[in-house]
Amino acid sequence: MTNRLAEAKSLYLRKHAENPIDWWPWCDEALATAKAENKPIFLSIGYSSCHWCTVMEGEAFSDLAIAQYMNDNFLPIKVDREERPDLDSIYMQALQMMSGQGGWPLNVFVSPDDLVPFYAGTYFPVEPRYGRPGFLQVLQAIRRYYDTETEDLRQRKAVVVESLLTSAVLQDASTQDVQSSELLQQGGETCTGIITRHQSGNSFPMIPYAELALRGTRFNFPSRYDGQEVCQQRGLDLALGGIYDHVGGGFHRYTVDPTWTVPHFEKMLYDNGQIVEYLANLWSAGRQESAFQRAIALTVEWLQREMTAPEGYFYAAQDADSFINPTAVEPEEGAFYVWSYSELEKLLTPEALTELQQQFTVTPSGNFEGNNVLQRRHPGELSASLEDSLGKLFTSRYGVTPESLDTFPPARNNEEAKNVNWPGRIPSVTDTKMIVAWNSLMISGLAKAALVFQQPLYREIATRAANFILNHQFVDRRFHRLNYGGQPTVLAQSEDYAFFIKALLDLHQASLGIVDESSSYQHSFWLGKAIALQEEFNEFLWSVELGGYYNTSSDASQDLIVRERSYADNATPSANGIAIANLVRLTWLTDNLHYLDLAEQGLKAFQSVMSRAPQATPSLLTALDWYRNSTLVRSTPEQIKSLIPKYLPSVVFTVVPDLPAGSVGLVCQGLKCLPAAASVEHLLQQVQQSQVRA
Repeated sequence: MTNRLAEAKSLYLRKHAENPIDWWPWCDEALATAKAENKPIFLSIGYSSCHWCTVMEGEAFSDLAIAQYMNDNFLPIKVDREERPDLDSIYMQALQMMSGQGGWPLNVFVSPDDLVPFYAGTYFPVEPRYGRPGFLQVLQAIRRYYDTETEDLRQRKAVVVESLLTSAVLQDASTQDVQSSELLQQGGETCTGIITRHQSGNSFPMIPYAELALRGTRFNFPSRYDGQEVCQQRGLDLALGGIYDHVGGGFHRYTVDPTWTVPHFEKMLYDNGQIVEYLANLWSAGRQESAFQRAIALTVEWLQREMTAPEGYFYAAQDADSFINPTAVEPEEGAFYVWSYSELEKLLTPEALTELQQQFTVTPSGNFEGNNVLQRRHPGELSASLEDSLGKLFTSRYGVTPESLDTFPPARNNEEAKNVNWPGRIPSVTDTKMIVAWNSLMISGLAKAALVFQQPLYREIATRAANFILNHQFVDRRFHRLNYGGQPTVLAQSEDYAFFIKALLDLHQASLGIVDESSSYQHSFWLGKAIALQEEFNEFLWSVELGGYYNTSSDASQDLIVRERSYADNATPSANGIAIANLVRLTWLTDNLHYLDLAEQGLKAFQSVMSRAPQATPSLLTALDWYRNSTLVRSTPEQIKSLIPKYLPSVVFTVVPDLPAGSVGLVCQGLKCLPAAASVEHLLQQVQQSQVRA
């Protein structure tokens, strides 16, 4: 028997449809019912490719005794964090406040009268283990507390609300002005230091930090770190490490060790988009390592093969777990990606296996539960014979040779995964929903790679996805965040606006750098769409009182206990960091100084947290770099095409039909232009000097 989630569009919610728990989706009826019955809300937030979310679904949420107590004493609500990042952000902040740590599944106990959380945790086992109490005991204790400790509950909630409101308002206590170079220098030093440290546990891509560090390499700020070496090493960690799927392409979410060897095997679209852009930026900055180019190329192949809908948009994620065979009861972590030594002996000749072992971390005992995760030992180009061996592994995994497999249909749920007659291994489940923010990160990555490697195909793939969003994500002239099988839903949030405007501006620049018959039409088209969307963004999410952008629009935040403005970077960049950088770019592409006024207000709104906690705000510091060092190059299509693939991180280009006689281009810094450059060399020199003028 199924519960209310059986009809949900979200794959994550549907995974809980057969739980004995009487789940509700987040909706007005659920909130009203909890209030009327005076039942504390058990709010559980996760996402489809979350490993421990899957574990808890199969354990505690499937336990009959737990379900009966839950249904009698609480009103249980399930939320997909990818549908409602605004809810997730508020309640995750409450968890971090209460426990000092975060993570998913996010399980929160919420007062029904005001939606304020009063207790929170992550994974709860059925029985006490891992130093955690059993879930039924937790439920009983929480209900007893709710019924008997009324005054303590009131005081606890007051502390939580005060903390959330203080964080949301961000009263400015900084004496540093946004014009000061100290903020940029301090932030760059901090973020460079963060990505150099060898962790004792997990290793995450942390691309916003790496991007800021790479930007900092063009300055001569005194530093304890060699920024160029740090940025190169982060690229090598990604392109050579086990975090990268060397057989099929695409990056996993993170590794569980400091050596970048064993990944947590889910593949998230947002990671892959950011990594593609970062590796392309490294290449354009002169770090032309062949492993970077290979990693991008195979990731694009994976994107086309497994993550692109027929309509052109990109799917959200692939699970970490997959079934060994159709009769398996539970999927196993990494099963689609790892190799036993005996398998490799059967697939490869002794000579080929020896070469594989020389170049990859392959041993008889393995490096992950007796199996092998492939990690490269050395940078450089792989030999033709080694590529042939990897092709044989691809054929074993997919059942088809790389050359003959253009598309690989997704397994949309566990039933499809187990019941389809797959020619190779059973694949992980793919979450096929379209998320605007995540698609936008990939569009930006493809646009940058298209410019750097002069690959029109990359731009074409990005263009199809962008056009799908433009043609399908507006309902009654309002922008929407999600699409399920052609149906848009959920009003767009700040990250959707910010990331998609950036993607449109990146496509505008790509249309200048890859010149074809449609280029002149395309670059004006993309800019026009960015301007129109920025107007909607400003109308519904700009904070007139505080500056910066709220996470949710003014007409879609009635169910939130606080209206937040995202400023901290997590797995994705902060919406306000990207949005403020967009405003600077729009200023010089449109000559509209209103955008610059908003950018300055936004930076002032967050300057206290940038000064106090630069380790949390690399994207805002990148926006500050744009604000201080932005440069506009006006030139001909031919000259722009020669310059735009270079690493010029705070430059925008625009075509002008007429230049002063004898000149090749104009370089403009803020509200003034330099003397017209008479040669390409002079133009490039002006641009590079302009990039560090502040």
